[in-house]
Amino acid sequence: MSVLTQVRTPQRTSARWWILAVLCLSLFMVVVDNTIVNVALPTLSEELSATTANLQWIVDAYTLVFSALLLAFGYFGDRNGRRLALQAGLVIFAVTSGLAALSQTTEQLIGARALMGIGAAMIFPATLAIIINVFTDTRERAMAIGIWSGVTGLAVAAGPVTGGLLLEHFWWGSIFLVNIPIALLALAAGRLLIPDSRDPRPGGLDRLGLILSITAVAAVVWAVIEAPHRGWTSPEVVITGTTGLLLLAWFVVHELRTRYPLLDVSLFGNPRFSAASVAIASAFFGLFGFIFLITQYMQLVQGYSPLQAGLRTVPFAVVTGVFSPASIAIMHKVGTKAVVAVGLALMSAGFVLASTLEADSAYFGPVLASMVVMAAGLGLTTSPATEAIMGALPADKAGVGSAVNDTTRELGGTLGVAIVGSVFASLYGPQLVEKLPGFPEQVVALAEESMGAAVVLSEQIPQGAVLLDAAQAAFMSGFQAGSLVAAAATAVGAALALLWLPARHRVTPAT
Repeated sequence: MSVLTQVRTPQRTSARWWILAVLCLSLFMVVVDNTIVNVALPTLSEELSATTANLQWIVDAYTLVFSALLLAFGYFGDRNGRRLALQAGLVIFAVTSGLAALSQTTEQLIGARALMGIGAAMIFPATLAIIINVFTDTRERAMAIGIWSGVTGLAVAAGPVTGGLLLEHFWWGSIFLVNIPIALLALAAGRLLIPDSRDPRPGGLDRLGLILSITAVAAVVWAVIEAPHRGWTSPEVVITGTTGLLLLAWFVVHELRTRYPLLDVSLFGNPRFSAASVAIASAFFGLFGFIFLITQYMQLVQGYSPLQAGLRTVPFAVVTGVFSPASIAIMHKVGTKAVVAVGLALMSAGFVLASTLEADSAYFGPVLASMVVMAAGLGLTTSPATEAIMGALPADKAGVGSAVNDTTRELGGTLGVAIVGSVFASLYGPQLVEKLPGFPEQVVALAEESMGAAVVLSEQIPQGAVLLDAAQAAFMSGFQAGSLVAAAATAVGAALALLWLPARHRVTPAT
């Protein structure tokens, strides 16, 4: 039975839009978990006596496992059925969310977060792959991808709001426990609505490709995560990162030679595919780097609570949600190149505007304006770029194609946090020391660790006001420089989109 025969019934009824709703619900749950935990870190530090290193890995254990397994589980879905991959992922995600909520130690929570990453890696590529196989009309498929991309951006921004609301009324475990009813609802609805689809001619199993893809991505992501803390030139980071890149090179050579490759790497020779991948990576580089900065800015510099800070990101989510589906209609009129390039240029402009913020900048002014501009740019970029990636592939390879799209998002975002964070740290510490001559070395050393530490110290010492002013000034120097790095990354992405993306959108049937 062919892929298209397997999904013919929902294609001819309104059921396909209900299927999209189920897929978007699953997607929202997975993506929210990338950012929801950030607002709970101060609480976790107190409740579980978590160190800074513990807190880092509570966040990053999920990202590391998620990123490393995306390609493998996209391949699994193509071979064994995307509905099976989705439903297995939902079960794993629900169970491990419960384990995370009930954790009594940081080690237990880190382990549960890693297991949640397994479920997420099964769910994420399956959602987009199912969309490609259910929506065979090219215009409807493009609109569905636009909605899917909009939900991704919405979820990234909604994480802090959701986390803030839950922490305002419940204990910290609620940020994980809330996943269980969502996963069960998606599981039940998906069982009723979603048809099975898979590659009808999967060929042999690429075992070596699977091993190389997992280990290469895991090594590179680990190196990027650890670099800001251990140092970019530390032996552990250099050795692990280099090993990851060598494994990645081995993976490419193997995939070019094997009869049944996990990923047809020759696709990266297709300008439509490669330029769209770069566009998504640069967009998420800027997005995650900025989120890393703006959440600290709102809470530690401007003094908002987690909930208040989260609510101030709602316009970002709304604007992204509006522009993502709208970008598809614009794309059909003016072409992929123009929409993606303008989107990335807008993101760059938003980051430049953010670089002008001061410690006392009004929210209803440059803060909100910068977020609205970059949110519009994100919405314009991701949907057409995602459609370009998926449109370059046949439907029977949709799982792997979706995994490539998802991996570029995760790698771009991880690099964004690491590099923007490193630039920020390289300015914050030295400038703080420079602004506090004569202060006790122990106080300066503690304040130098983070802006949060400086805020706590400022409430405990007689010269707290002087310390706080110096810390805010040093923070803003790092914030402004980090915003300019995000602006540069998205500007480069815009330039590459202009150079490499096709001028016009080309309709490619999902066959």
